[in-house]
Amino acid sequence: MTKSVTTCAGLKRYLRRARRPGRTIGLVPTMGALHEGHLSLVRRSVAENDRTIVSIFVNPTQFSPGEDLARYPRPLARDLAACRRARVNVVFIPTPEEMYPQGFTTHLEVDRLSKLLCGRSRPTHFRGVTTVCTKLFGLCEPDRAYFGEKDYQQLVIIRRMVADLDMNVEIVACPEVREPDGLAMSSRNRYLTAEERREAPALYRSLVEAKRLVEEEGTTAVRDVTRAVRKLIRTAQGARIDYVSVVHPDTLEAIDVITGEAVVAVAVYLGKARLIDNMKVKARKKT
Repeated sequence: MTKSVTTCAGLKRYLRRARRPGRTIGLVPTMGALHEGHLSLVRRSVAENDRTIVSIFVNPTQFSPGEDLARYPRPLARDLAACRRARVNVVFIPTPEEMYPQGFTTHLEVDRLSKLLCGRSRPTHFRGVTTVCTKLFGLCEPDRAYFGEKDYQQLVIIRRMVADLDMNVEIVACPEVREPDGLAMSSRNRYLTAEERREAPALYRSLVEAKRLVEEEGTTAVRDVTRAVRKLIRTAQGARIDYVSVVHPDTLEAIDVITGEAVVAVAVYLGKARLIDNMKVKARKKT
């Protein structure tokens, strides 16, 4: 049976009863509007842990002024039904006032990593992410927490935070989940009009081309890879590129030459939606 909890005190009470020696707890932090990408994380947690907690919280601190906080999708009844089908033990659904009560003034930020890529156009976003994840980790004390590789920068930042602060939680990275035409699953895909949705797979095609250039043709110059990616993205009518970057997989620093593993990361505005995607590439070994 799936239990819904709306307060921090209620969650703590449940965990006091549920926690036993040798019993593991998995946490899947979400903002709701669950899709197959989220549910792949949930199913993995259920398979790997004795208890699974899913948080559904549209976190206001990770939205900048003018972003889509007010219109972010909140299909709670559907989300709860999906969690019940997945055999989640607890769904934690706090309000902003519950998570950030009057007088709340503490924030946590991972320097440098949070200023790169998406951090350039969303300068306060990752501070909100790390603050809420720190609070969730403290409330739930999970053995494992599950994050998708679609939000690659977020994954790297959370791993860095956990390592730097010696948090006793394993961060489990789960593969990106895509639609049949390659578009990365995202709650914000529902902002796309029918025409924009037809154009959106250009992001995936551009990343596939980057992988082909690097791994089949042996291209190592980043300028050549990014030029090809930009060209393909621009085939999508109305696409506005925020960034196309090739970065080190751990530091997220931009590189000029691909000598080993790298991540090709893109962010593109298409209509009202800001879409992000990435793909790992690996340079061919010299013979």
